[in-house]
Amino acid sequence: MSESESGKSSQFSVRHSLPSDAAQLNHLYAQTQLYSDTLQLPLPTLARWEERLADTSPSLFSYVACDGERIVGQITLRIEPNLRRRHVASFGMGVDASYHGQGVGSLLLKTITDLCDNWINVRRIELTVFVDNKAALALYQKFGFEIEGTSPCFAVRDGKFVDVHHMGRVTSGAI
Repeated sequence: MSESESGKSSQFSVRHSLPSDAAQLNHLYAQTQLYSDTLQLPLPTLARWEERLADTSPSLFSYVACDGERIVGQITLRIEPNLRRRHVASFGMGVDASYHGQGVGSLLLKTITDLCDNWINVRRIELTVFVDNKAALALYQKFGFEIEGTSPCFAVRDGKFVDVHHMGRVTSGAI
């Protein structure tokens, strides 16, 4: 089995999130850069992460990237519940600021794109990303996502309105 097939990339591994991960994820998303680059709010609560990790909906997939026992990244994939959009998923992710540029984001994206492309019949993956998040834009483009539009004043960050790009990745395949 190759490194990518085993869910490992150098020292990192990927696994499903567990309820016992709540404290580490709470700590991860409490980093200023993570909540600034996502739609998370500052000072997340442990109870909120416990609630999120307790969601066992079959349309929700949550994975963590680990460096040994330490969680250094997280991604959540959500399949659209509308019957006419069940071929569509969206995701949110975060990577520990001290691990940026080390392949953690690529490993997490590879995990969900493989799941979508080869196992759950998702043909479109979509996301929003702040227009000034150049590293995330480059990562998403590396995985075939394209900018499909831009929304001004999409969210508030640090007291200012910020724009986002809407990005999508569409694959063809038999139904």
